[in-house]
Amino acid sequence: MPISPPAPIDESASNGFFSVFRYSRRAIELVWTTSRFLTIALAVLTLVAGVLPAAVAFVGALIVDAVVSAAEIFQRSGETHLRMVLSWVALEAGLVAVLAAAQRGISVCQSLLRAQLGNRVNVMILDKALTLELEQFEDSEFYDKLTRARREASSRPLSLVTRTFGLGQNGISLASYGALLVQFSPWALLVLLLAGMPAFFAEAKFSGDAFRLFRWRSPETRMQMYLETVLAREDHAKEVKLYGLGAKLLERYQAIFKRLYQEDRRLTLRRDSWGFGLGLLGTAALYAAYGWTAVTTVAGLITLGQMTMYMMLFRQGQSAVSASLSAISGMYEDNLYLSTLYEFLDTPVRPVSGHLLVGADPGDGVRFEQVCFVYPDAEQPALIDIDLHIRPGESLALVGENGAGKTTLIKLLTRLYTPASGRILLDGSDLNDWNEQALQRRVGVIFQDFTRYQLTAGENVGAGDVRYFEDQSRWREASDKGMATPFIENLPEGFQTQLGKWFMQGRELSGGQWQKIALARAFMRTEADILVLDEPTAAMDAAAEANIFEHFRSLTQQRIAILISHRFSTVRMADQIVVIEHGRIIERGSHDQLMTLDGHYAHLFSLQARGYR
Repeated sequence: MPISPPAPIDESASNGFFSVFRYSRRAIELVWTTSRFLTIALAVLTLVAGVLPAAVAFVGALIVDAVVSAAEIFQRSGETHLRMVLSWVALEAGLVAVLAAAQRGISVCQSLLRAQLGNRVNVMILDKALTLELEQFEDSEFYDKLTRARREASSRPLSLVTRTFGLGQNGISLASYGALLVQFSPWALLVLLLAGMPAFFAEAKFSGDAFRLFRWRSPETRMQMYLETVLAREDHAKEVKLYGLGAKLLERYQAIFKRLYQEDRRLTLRRDSWGFGLGLLGTAALYAAYGWTAVTTVAGLITLGQMTMYMMLFRQGQSAVSASLSAISGMYEDNLYLSTLYEFLDTPVRPVSGHLLVGADPGDGVRFEQVCFVYPDAEQPALIDIDLHIRPGESLALVGENGAGKTTLIKLLTRLYTPASGRILLDGSDLNDWNEQALQRRVGVIFQDFTRYQLTAGENVGAGDVRYFEDQSRWREASDKGMATPFIENLPEGFQTQLGKWFMQGRELSGGQWQKIALARAFMRTEADILVLDEPTAAMDAAAEANIFEHFRSLTQQRIAILISHRFSTVRMADQIVVIEHGRIIERGSHDQLMTLDGHYAHLFSLQARGYR
């Protein structure tokens, strides 16, 4: 799995250093709406923490000068003036205590905001995912976008706001330092500001490089996550052990890590080497300022206390400048990563236009009229010119090889996909004109790859209709229809039994039992007059499947029933059988009609029948 050269980053990261800061406002609004109280508290405490260091330095100078003055008086007259010294010491102690309290309060606010904001952003990501189309989930580029958003963006808004407040705090500190330093020399301010610039520009450059690497490696990171899932999940464990895949997959996992590590190592060494070299310039500037201050003191131009204060201001000022420039660089990096969050949240969704609750021709059933569908980036259409009419009370069986387009047709019927051309009608009205919830209540589907929820048995059934998700009477009624009640009642806690192995005391079911759960789930939709079984009984033997379908047929006398199965003993029960090949309908009719036609269906039926002899 070779890694391609890094691709150019998106517009948000390539329009220049300052343009990327446009996400700062959205991040601050996000933090503000998450908790106004904590945001205000953080701002006030940041202001306090910004002002107090200069005040501490100023009081420190007064203490030194008061000590020197008291010592001189003592040497001349033998008297001491300690009260003034001790009062300044007490004041500085109080300021330091308040500063410590402010810094502790900032830490508390950040911690609480981090928890709330992390949850808020994750909910925003998941809520957005609920609005997207199935086709987007089947797009690898979309998954890269989702992976990037979930990995980094949930922590970045608070990081950006924290750095913004930190920048404000250091700005206030610098202003107060400057007000004191300008009394020494205006040039001192210039030295203080310029000393941190080289390291700042280097940090900003490497932040951009790190982000480009982050975007570039998304597919590789996703492959690592997938390999972790395969190696550590119970539903993959049996094949991994049986085929001895563990060592091979772990080797691939480590190979991906090594490739990614090489890039990380190269970036880290470059970043820290440049940072160290340029940081020495700042250190040299600091000690040059120290020397300047010492010479000025020896010359008698400033007092010993002022020298102490200015040295402290130079040191703290350089730290504030470095912290400010680092905050700006960090804000730049946070904005780059936030672009991945808002890139995902701004993914366009199909506008909801349907409003119909009742069709124009109730009782007409389902019609496909010249329906075609092409998967994104596919060279050949999945369905071509599909014409079908299924009336209420009729059953339809779809027959064809894997990949012929049978499941795609069902996904179009349930509006998970939208036809490329043609239209699908329900009761005489286009599916696109139907209210989405009203349409979903009309259709019950069991796909072959139905979900096995790590929930209780009752909740697995109740998932079929979220309105009655916890309605135990509905669970039992649906389970009776799905023939699942007998084995559910034999579970340790009946419908309250935890299913699956992810949680304590979970019980795993057989494939056939899971399929009965799925069948019961479909019957939760009591309003559904279109029931679709897309090979849900593949794990059952032929006799059990025939029994299920016979029972299913008796419960769908006045409904439309659509069956997909590779077992012709079941298919022959349908009123109408449609044979699909390469996305086209090549034959249709009842079992007897198709056998008389002696075409593709008859050939397949004969082959399967021969296998049972």
